[in-house]
Amino acid sequence: MSLEDKHDETKAIRIQAERSHNREHSVPLYLTSSFIYEDAEQMRAAFADEIDINIYTRFSNPNSDEFVAKMCALEGAEAGFPTASGMAAIFASFAALLKTGDDILVCRSIFGATHTLLNKVMTRFGITHTYVELHDTANWEKYIKPNTKMLFVETPTNPGVEIIDLEWLGKFAQQHKLILNVDNCFATPMLQKPIEFGADIVVHSATKYLDGQGRVLGGIVLGKKELIKDVYSFCRSTGPSISPFNAWVLSKSLETLSLRMERHSENALKLATFLEGSSEVEKVRYPFLPSHPSYAIAKKQMKMGGGIVAFNIKGGLERGKRFLDSLDFCSMTANLGDAKTIVSHPASTTHGKLNPAEQLLAGVEPGMIRISTGLENAIDIIGDITQALERSK
Repeated sequence: MSLEDKHDETKAIRIQAERSHNREHSVPLYLTSSFIYEDAEQMRAAFADEIDINIYTRFSNPNSDEFVAKMCALEGAEAGFPTASGMAAIFASFAALLKTGDDILVCRSIFGATHTLLNKVMTRFGITHTYVELHDTANWEKYIKPNTKMLFVETPTNPGVEIIDLEWLGKFAQQHKLILNVDNCFATPMLQKPIEFGADIVVHSATKYLDGQGRVLGGIVLGKKELIKDVYSFCRSTGPSISPFNAWVLSKSLETLSLRMERHSENALKLATFLEGSSEVEKVRYPFLPSHPSYAIAKKQMKMGGGIVAFNIKGGLERGKRFLDSLDFCSMTANLGDAKTIVSHPASTTHGKLNPAEQLLAGVEPGMIRISTGLENAIDIIGDITQALERSK
């Protein structure tokens, strides 16, 4: 059965690992560390990469293979490799494709742990980075160095949901012969496909929306076959592999990704619209609000606005703390993309390791609140936010 011409929702459900003799409808768990061979010659050929069969679960496994196959189909990627977490995927995309002396051009508005990775880890290997302001694209060219090899961005960004024009970015990267590496965690391939705009590599924290219920950790690197070959070789040797169980969960989760992203986006737009009309809120950022500075770009490259809403509460840092403490059922936890609505204060959590000046440069203000809008009824979500705004005055 060919699924190439089918819609994404169908691919996410119908792509499946080869059935066993048991003719299972849903792929079983392959909880094995290794695989056997028919004879010594087949074993030799497998280790010589002359044949493509499973050797060892650190390299590949039917569960992780199915997860990769689905994600490649959804993102339009030639190949992929699944990792134990989202940060493992980002690290692998850097370490496998760069060498000592290379420089990464990075938009400053990125996840806090990615800042730490760049500033504290990659520098140990002599891989440097140069920050650029997300919207100062007219001046990006002056930051290109002879040793610049990669361009890394998020869009929408974490936590300020800023948007960068992927079409412009793809042309810029091609012009300067840079590997374009895009973190597509917030949008997922159901809302945005960076490869269609020229991205060479796409990374995900599968822990977030791809799982969608806060159950397992996982990550994935996707992209051009020749680049993923290096990622595979790096990960095969260093071991940041996903477990078969987590890959199985994530593959099953993809079956409902389209429905979930629609509901997340619908609820987030309702919440953002409400917050924009509140006298207790100074600024609201949501890509599909007409007031968003990059609204036109978001509408061009995204199907819907996603599930993340950022806003600044009047009263700054202290009011923000009172607001969080006043929530009824919305969760305070170190995650996003869950079925449950999650509220966080980036300045003291995800971006807490940056100093105040660095936080502002990354778009993180003291009174910023990030809401990962869940799948509950929108009326109930807005009701909890309303009472927390009132009680935190």
